[in-house]
Amino acid sequence: MPRRNRTPEVVSRPGEPEPAADWRMLPALLPHLRDYPGRIALAMACLVVAKLSGVTLPLVLKHLVDDLDGTRAALVAVPLALLLAYGALRFVNVLMGELRDVVFGRVAERAVRRSALQVFRHLHALDLDFHLSRRTGGLSRDIERGVAGISFLLRFMLFNILPTILELLMVAGILLWAYGPAFAIITALSVAIYVAFSVVVTEWRTRFIRAANQLDSRANTRAVDSLLNYETVKYFGNEAHEAAEYDRFLAEWESAQQQNRMSLGALNVGQSLIVAGSLTLMMVLAASRVVSGAMSLGDFVAINAYVIQLFIPLNFLGFVYREIRRALTDMNRMFGLLNIRPKVQDAADASELQVGSPSVRFDNVQFGYHDDRRILNGVSFEIPAGKTVAVVGASGAGKSTLARLLFRFYDPDAGGILIDGKDLRGFSQASLRAAIAVVPQDTVLFNDTLFYNLQYGRPGASRDEVEQAARLAHLESFIAQLPQGYDTPVGERGLKLSGGEKQRVAIARALLKNPAILIFDEATSSLDSVSERAILAAIEEVAARRTTLVIAHRLSTITHADEIVVLDQGRVIERGRHEQLLAAGGAYAGLWRLQQSERSDPIHPPSLQPA
Repeated sequence: MPRRNRTPEVVSRPGEPEPAADWRMLPALLPHLRDYPGRIALAMACLVVAKLSGVTLPLVLKHLVDDLDGTRAALVAVPLALLLAYGALRFVNVLMGELRDVVFGRVAERAVRRSALQVFRHLHALDLDFHLSRRTGGLSRDIERGVAGISFLLRFMLFNILPTILELLMVAGILLWAYGPAFAIITALSVAIYVAFSVVVTEWRTRFIRAANQLDSRANTRAVDSLLNYETVKYFGNEAHEAAEYDRFLAEWESAQQQNRMSLGALNVGQSLIVAGSLTLMMVLAASRVVSGAMSLGDFVAINAYVIQLFIPLNFLGFVYREIRRALTDMNRMFGLLNIRPKVQDAADASELQVGSPSVRFDNVQFGYHDDRRILNGVSFEIPAGKTVAVVGASGAGKSTLARLLFRFYDPDAGGILIDGKDLRGFSQASLRAAIAVVPQDTVLFNDTLFYNLQYGRPGASRDEVEQAARLAHLESFIAQLPQGYDTPVGERGLKLSGGEKQRVAIARALLKNPAILIFDEATSSLDSVSERAILAAIEEVAARRTTLVIAHRLSTITHADEIVVLDQGRVIERGRHEQLLAAGGAYAGLWRLQQSERSDPIHPPSLQPA
């Protein structure tokens, strides 16, 4: 069966349609709300009390106006209880609203925290292919907007949408009961027209919101990529080019935002027209009844208050619906990351790898990142327990791929990798990776202190253990020269350290991990000759008690290996000890002679004289 290319479908790329808002996202939040049933119930009770006090206010106002609608002497006869009740209802309305937000705040914040953590953990569980093809800036912005969308949705859905619906029902019921069906019918029709118009227009303008979000992610991705590659930008003097590219993305975003703003204006104007028309119609009807004597002046004031009270939250409902659509779209993108399944997964019956001194065997391993290019073609060799095997070969021969397969970033297409005779796919990834330490060729450090990056090999290690690992990696003299010592910040991606210093940090934290299996992937490629000899001695001392795979370009660094495997185009062409391979006079011997001559002979630059 043909294999698909190993590039996963990640979140939408620029130019691709963005996922639409999906109302099925709402149930995904329910598990995060179950921890606080008491708080939710109390918040809902506060909501109901606040709305009851709110819809009672116009009735109290009606009686006050009717009592005052007489002679000036009537002022003395105004029941003090009505005035006190009016003030108390106002206070209760505000108090219950504030109490509701305070009580529910903990629930919303916990839901946001859990959702963000769920996505973060899932991203770390995804395979290497996803992270090689992702766009970090756009991905971080998707998560940021998704988290904000959850917070907005919880607060506004539960405490703006539901209260508004409750208030609409209460007001319509009071108008029907107190003033007849005409006012209730006008209210119902107005609300129906308003909601229908808001939904239709909002659905139309959602594409402008999506476009603006997509272009915002593109601009952010470009900015992050440029800043992460700061040195490259400087090397080529391309500051103006980077600024122009960033401005190009911002110009597209500006154009999309203009369309977004114009569509928003059209929505607001239409909503205002519906509100104004409904308000005018109800006021004309109420005024005519006051003139005919069917209603009092207090009734007119009450109806006016109810209409205003009705359309203020209804107008806000239009805004909330627009923002809920945006929030759902953002949540869909963030939770869509959870639908990306890692290609490398634990077997259902995966066991824990017991740490010891295991043997490792590559058994007829075949692998390719894409169908059109196979990297390994039936590679077989063994690393006996406690021994060191080095793999050498030209660039592209598949050396680093062996390390990635052993660490299980990928699974072989055919063949297998056995640890103590058992296929590593039978072990859990966590236990497998806990038993392996890798010193990579390109060491990337966290933007934190030197001590934090050293201790990262085993979080929780004591300071003495960290300092011992630093001594083994010959870092102590370097650290002693730093004014802040172990508390020295290393900068973004460790840019404040040299290549050799970063590699020694990588070696130190690998030693601190104290693994059963060690992988050195060009671990001394950035070191000078003096440091290289010192670290090689430390590596030999540590590797003597561990199963070690050394991937090397410089052959002088692996002369001590128990066996050397020579790869060429994904195949093993030679194997043996250093002396045996030199005596055989094959490919390894040719590489050795070439490297020795390069080290002994000066390199003369070509003549620059014109022909």
